[in-house]
Amino acid sequence: MSARRLEPGRLVIASHNSGKVKEINDLVRPFGIEAVSAGDLGLPIPEEYKNSFMGNAAIKAQAAAMASGLPALADDSGMEVAALDGRPGVHTADWAETPTGRDFYMAMERVRRELEETGSPDRSARFVCCLCLAWPDGHQEAFMGKVEGALSFPPRGTMGFGFDPIFVPDGYDKTFAELDPATKHAISHRADAFGKLVAACLSD
Repeated sequence: MSARRLEPGRLVIASHNSGKVKEINDLVRPFGIEAVSAGDLGLPIPEEYKNSFMGNAAIKAQAAAMASGLPALADDSGMEVAALDGRPGVHTADWAETPTGRDFYMAMERVRRELEETGSPDRSARFVCCLCLAWPDGHQEAFMGKVEGALSFPPRGTMGFGFDPIFVPDGYDKTFAELDPATKHAISHRADAFGKLVAACLSD
């Protein structure tokens, strides 16, 4: 059964993360999609209670589609560290939460500290992304993407967001935060998932 096609027009990006919204907006613009963020529309942030990227992406996409009456695209992504048994995983953003907002440098230091406590020399990690595209009638399509790499400390670079300053993708010697945005967009976990979405829902 073929995936439902996303027609040109307005699309809600179900995120309040400005870096993530900009990244997705750059990807959908060539297809005649006018992206607007859930934050710009004043949509509430739903509780993410699933223990999988796909489950949480579906929660966000369906909530935004129902509240806006428009198709909505949600991203749930995170970093899985091999030596930490896949943590932080779906809790990636939670590791950065503080009473005054998210502090990813604090979160990156937690990763470094917990890695040292394991005594393992393994620094392999991956970023995982699930994109869920939902319509107001309840239909949805989901696509998984990933990028493999290794962790490097201390954090380096200023062009990324989240855990980008400690993640070096396979085949490169720079972190995601040191790579120019065009290169990162071409190889990222989000680009991998988006390529599958394009093939299924946007390409002729």
